[in-house]
Amino acid sequence: MSDFFGQSVPFFKMQGCGNDFVVIDNRELNVPEADMAEWAEKVCARAFGVCADGLFFIDNAPEGSGLDYRWHFYNNDGSRAEMCGNASRCMGRLAFELGIAPREHTFGTDAGPIKAEVITEGPQAGEVKVQLTPPQGTSLNTALDLNGETITVHFADTGVPHAVVFLDDVSAVDIKKLGAAIRYHEHFAPAGTNANFAQVIDENTMLLRTYERGVEDETYACGTGAAATQLVAHELGLTAPTAALTTSGKEVLTISLENDNVFLQGAATLVFKGELYPAAMGLKLP
Repeated sequence: MSDFFGQSVPFFKMQGCGNDFVVIDNRELNVPEADMAEWAEKVCARAFGVCADGLFFIDNAPEGSGLDYRWHFYNNDGSRAEMCGNASRCMGRLAFELGIAPREHTFGTDAGPIKAEVITEGPQAGEVKVQLTPPQGTSLNTALDLNGETITVHFADTGVPHAVVFLDDVSAVDIKKLGAAIRYHEHFAPAGTNANFAQVIDENTMLLRTYERGVEDETYACGTGAAATQLVAHELGLTAPTAALTTSGKEVLTISLENDNVFLQGAATLVFKGELYPAAMGLKLP
């Protein structure tokens, strides 16, 4: 018999506000961490793989951790990320739907434990609310020189580092050019930063576009970026504690600041599930 098909691995394709992710259950597959970056880079590739912004592996939580499970998250270039807000909502929804965890649960990330709540009733059914890790390193009104032009940049780490710039019209900015200039600016070296460009409509509404480190381009949405943007906007007195941010993918992310905690809420959708063939991508199974 032909070995055309070979050995396959089940996967899920999730999207949260246009950020799309491949998800692999690694609890029994046991892909070693040393190989995960290569899996992410090859599986997420367009044409040769499934194509996605990132990949995460679901794994068993360390014994005694009190977590329901943990993940390993990678961008599509193979770089490992501490956290991803939109992916965390996808993770929470999928874990609940697969029976891995209850509707309200906690899972482990490199940035720390994340609490997730899957909303199952009412007009927001299907959305997921996650409590992000406490923000760190918030700084306001930093003047950066970008190719001879001075631009005011704010910063907050909401699990991953985010620079925030407020503009009168986000539709007019060259995100890839300006985003890359901020992402690689020496001020944020050596790790670099994500770059968010926001337009305040009123105290409860913003428009947001994000250049993501690791993807190295604009993405349709970024949950931790939305959280950082709302955190900075509120610190500057531009928004109320809760604001709805419309992303470039035209989806809405709701960010709430409650007693020094940051909550992210939005949709998380299963797009499709299937089987991938690691050998076709030059990947080896354990």
